[in-house]
Amino acid sequence: MNTFLTARWENLIMANYEVNPDVLLPYLPKGVELDFFDGKTYVSLVGFMFKKTKIFNIPIPFLGTFEEVNLRFYVKRMEGDTMKRGVVFINETVPYQLVAWLANKLYKEHYIAIPTKNKIDILMHSKSIRYEWKINKEWNHLSVNASIENEEMIVGSIEEYILEHYYGYTRIDSQRSQEYEVKHPRWRVNKVEDYSINCDFKSMYGADFDFLNNVAPNSVILAEGSPISVEWKRKKL
Repeated sequence: MNTFLTARWENLIMANYEVNPDVLLPYLPKGVELDFFDGKTYVSLVGFMFKKTKIFNIPIPFLGTFEEVNLRFYVKRMEGDTMKRGVVFINETVPYQLVAWLANKLYKEHYIAIPTKNKIDILMHSKSIRYEWKINKEWNHLSVNASIENEEMIVGSIEEYILEHYYGYTRIDSQRSQEYEVKHPRWRVNKVEDYSINCDFKSMYGADFDFLNNVAPNSVILAEGSPISVEWKRKKL
């Protein structure tokens, strides 16, 4: 019973915004520190497809494929001589109440369930990916048009910084947090030609992130994705 969840994560859009570290400190779990890139900290608005989902190797009938949208930031933790680089989620959005309940109950994460939908068009030379979610009776969206060709991430690039985090850290309260591992191969990326974002950051993620409504992301990435697995074991910090 080492593996809790397996799935495919596909067509991950990540819109990355530089933020003042002071914004993130209240959300920082015990035992980790902020992970900087070129002296800056980032949050990412992420949309992707969750497919072929299994819990303890048992498929979830009718609920195994869905969109997820989340806001996350980047942290690290030294364990002996090993640097563990991970993410912390401000909030994760899925369309199914049961999926949100299970994630909150078992992960101690911060899931909500609201209507979502997607539109994915794969053509000979390009791909168009769009994720939508409904908040306060309005449809928000995150979308890209990108090259069909994928390529390796450049070592030391913003793409590598954003994507090469293999641990999740959950802030349970001011004195307790936990660590879990997400396993997947190094992802390949598609060149993003253009993008569109309409997100009510305040309604989705709180007043601390309202300022993101008025700024453009520093970068937008599209990753191909892969099969993933999430370990059942949680380390208390």
